[in-house]
Amino acid sequence: MRIIVIGGDGFCGWPTATHLSAHGHEVTIVDNLARRAISEELDAHSLTPIRPLGTRVQAWEETTGRTIAYHYLDAATDYDQLRALLTRLQPDAVVHFAEQRAAPYSMKSSAHKRYTVANNTAATHNLLCALVEAEVDSHLVHLGTMGVYGYTTTAAPLPEGYLTVQIPGPEGETEEREILYPANPGSIYHLTKTQDQLAFQFYNANDGLRITDLHQGIVWGTQTEETHLDGRLINRFDYDGDFGTVLNRFLMQAGVGHPLTVHGSGGQTRAFIHIRDTVRCIRLAIETPPEAAEGVRIFNQATETGRIRDLAQKVSKLTGATIDFQANPRKEAAENELRMRNEGLRTLGWEPITLDNGLMEEVRAIAERYAHRCDLSKIPAHSFWTRPKPTEEEAAADPTAVPFTHPAQAG
Repeated sequence: MRIIVIGGDGFCGWPTATHLSAHGHEVTIVDNLARRAISEELDAHSLTPIRPLGTRVQAWEETTGRTIAYHYLDAATDYDQLRALLTRLQPDAVVHFAEQRAAPYSMKSSAHKRYTVANNTAATHNLLCALVEAEVDSHLVHLGTMGVYGYTTTAAPLPEGYLTVQIPGPEGETEEREILYPANPGSIYHLTKTQDQLAFQFYNANDGLRITDLHQGIVWGTQTEETHLDGRLINRFDYDGDFGTVLNRFLMQAGVGHPLTVHGSGGQTRAFIHIRDTVRCIRLAIETPPEAAEGVRIFNQATETGRIRDLAQKVSKLTGATIDFQANPRKEAAENELRMRNEGLRTLGWEPITLDNGLMEEVRAIAERYAHRCDLSKIPAHSFWTRPKPTEEEAAADPTAVPFTHPAQAG
């Protein structure tokens, strides 16, 4: 199959592109290198030394004999180029990763909130509009998030995207209808993902686009079978307070001898998935596309759930690291339960990887190997959901008061 991976240089995008290529698909990466620009903005770089994208694709060809094409393009701003590329390549599938993915980054300032909304909603809508205008019969696979459901305790397990409700009529009759599960975003990033859902519903109903929306849990792990083949293919490993995912942060902190930072009580329950399962699920979704008449297909792409403090205790027991409870920068419930359904991908043949000590040791080993690259000052979380009103002096010194242009769009 001909597949375009938009955002194919990122934490999930790069291993997905190599995994699809390894399984015989013709892969083209589209990326504007925004994630690398954000690293420069934050001065917070991957713990692993990731190579330039050109070096990565060259190394992939040298290692495997397979080629991955690359086009520098911003899906949020370069609409004409995006449409032209779709027209020329006529892909069977398009994988959409081209969104700013970090909740804390989206909450850093009003400028970062606006950037996240502008980038994420424009990238999604440009892609949908371009698919229609170019008359490309392509299956769109979008990486969403479990966070669209919110993190409040519910009596029943979270369904896969949809909820069947009874609507009462004026004469006591009822109408049964299937609706999107009520969205409850916990950050501006999550808000953009809920907006994506509505755009998908419209373009599926109005234009017959075939769409799969994968509501993914928090990703942990770094390497896949493909990125492990050559040191130049290594995947990125974020550990900073904005982009580092919680379990990877714990394992990195243990690897460099830093206490495990748990925010609040640690009673927040989250859904998790290993990066190897991320790429497998995306491939399964691509290789078993839906019909347009099915509506937007939604899968919960997560393996299991766990409380943050329980994960910290598991890592502590494994490594001997101490646990440091800190104030929670997020506006969320101190404790919640989370149950979910994930039968959809299982029916396609997915056999998920659970939290495994061997795989956690693998991540810890990577952290220890590259510990010399760790900047301990980047570990604390500096993005806050609610802030006290600044004094006049603080407001005058606030760098976010300066007009903000995202580094990826500054040129």
